Amino acid sequence: MIFVCSCLLGDKTKYNGSSNANDLLMDYNFYGCFLSGCPECSGRLPIPRPRMEIQGGTAEDVLDGKAKVMNVDGQDVTKNVVSGCQTLLNMLKTYSVKYAFLKDGSPTCGVREVHDGTFSKTKIPGCGVFAEMLKQNGIKLYSEKDVSVRLLEQLIADDQKR
Repeated sequence: MIFVCSCLLGDKTKYNGSSNANDLLMDYNFYGCFLSGCPECSGRLPIPRPRMEIQGGTAEDVLDGKAKVMNVDGQDVTKNVVSGCQTLLNMLKTYSVKYAFLKDGSPTCGVREVHDGTFSKTKIPGCGVFAEMLKQNGIKLYSEKDVSVRLLEQLIADDQKR
């Protein structure tokens, strides 16, 4: 199985109640080899929800208890985020997921960049909490910017060999 963030498959799980639908991922969802979910929803955060950003460090620091995930209203949502990420990671382990397509820029799913923690819409290099957790567990990460027919067919073929 290949994990794909549910917002990329058109589910309205984005913080503002919309999606980040990716047409190519939605087309390939037909093959039935995608597992989907949202770490923020799995952490019992509502839709819509206030924007969140990592503050005081990196995603790795969040997992080590040295930084927090805060929402724009000043609420600490770290426990929800980490719990949701762990719940999804456990599911991915059950299905032996080796690849994941995540939404770049997200405080949970950012693959290459996240917001800087100031709610100024400034992005910095780094990854989200869920992305970091997957990386630490050997799952190869891709962002929606990496999606191509060639890559999807290669990953699906590799997945079907197992």
